[in-house]
Amino acid sequence: MKILILQASPRAKGNTAWMAEEYKNAAEAAGHEVTLVNVARKKIAGCLACEYCHNKGNGACIQKDDMQELYPLMAEAEVLVLAAPIYYFTLCAQIQAPIQRMYCVNAPAKVKKMALLVSSYSPGVYSGAIAEYHDICDYWHAEDSGIVTAMIDEQKTEATKQKIAALVGNL
Repeated sequence: MKILILQASPRAKGNTAWMAEEYKNAAEAAGHEVTLVNVARKKIAGCLACEYCHNKGNGACIQKDDMQELYPLMAEAEVLVLAAPIYYFTLCAQIQAPIQRMYCVNAPAKVKKMALLVSSYSPGVYSGAIAEYHDICDYWHAEDSGIVTAMIDEQKTEATKQKIAALVGNL
């Protein structure tokens, strides 16, 4: 399967980046084709709500930023993995921009399954992000193949690595 991982942590060696790399490694070991994109390093603006995409643009966004690199990857992905740190109760801004910019095409055409990897140093902060993720799965008609959270002492552990590998087994 073609898997696209959108990793949204600005910290290249951070906990979320580690989770995304572990998913990538497990998926590649299982024979999947994986592309990992650090969207935190991309310049992706929010949706302008200008409706160009639905009027004159025929599904193309008027903005020409780094999202142009993601549209073809999203169009071909069969599995989409969102990897995001939780700073304040929901998915971080760095992952929100590419998700919301999919408005122009409504939903990724081939995505049939999704997974969520989230980390935080604070307890009890995942419910908003998980609810949003489930809403995205429902709206895009994608099956939830699982969620892994990693808080404080769960980060970069063998137990978390095994939970991430189990997600790949759900494909």
